[in-house]
Amino acid sequence: MKVDVMNIEGKKLRKIELPAEVFEAPINVDLMHQAYMRQMSNARLGTHKTKSRGEVSGGGRKPWAQKGTGRARQGTIRAPQWVGGGRVHAPRPRSYEKKMPRKMRQAALRSVLSVKAAEESVVVVDDLLLTESKTRLMADALGHLVGDASALLLLPEKDQSYDIAMRTSENIPSAKVLLAGYINIRDLLGFDKLVVSLKTLDALKAHLG
Repeated sequence: MKVDVMNIEGKKLRKIELPAEVFEAPINVDLMHQAYMRQMSNARLGTHKTKSRGEVSGGGRKPWAQKGTGRARQGTIRAPQWVGGGRVHAPRPRSYEKKMPRKMRQAALRSVLSVKAAEESVVVVDDLLLTESKTRLMADALGHLVGDASALLLLPEKDQSYDIAMRTSENIPSAKVLLAGYINIRDLLGFDKLVVSLKTLDALKAHLG
């Protein structure tokens, strides 16, 4: 699959062939869904907790005699049926972590990237290095490259381009900068366009190929 290579001003420089092993992989919707649900599940903290009747303070004595009062027998005012009492079958701390083999995760990412490429949502630039660290310059560059669409910018490594892109995109809600090694299915599905540099294509090929 051939795509145009552009500069940050949106001018077409030449055409290149996208790595077929990454951008022309078989599309497996079920695998993509499984990977997405795994990531969302692993993001849950699982720190929810309520107190049982043994953890609620108070209620140390029997509220009234067992017999002779005409009322129902009660052993403590901290039983679940009382206001302020403990809770039954309530949430307890737990882990929501889900396992998924690395090869399956990589196959899911290749599926999403192939969908992006088929939809012509992959934008290749020769370099993402801005002349100055200003948000206005990043906003102008994204306007030339993706227009009004939201964009995920993938960079190969932590270098000067990455540092400047991180600083200049912080105040742009529709853009996010990510290292190629941290590519994930949630971010890929959450943005309209994928903006990659030529070096990023090599990093993706090494990471997913």
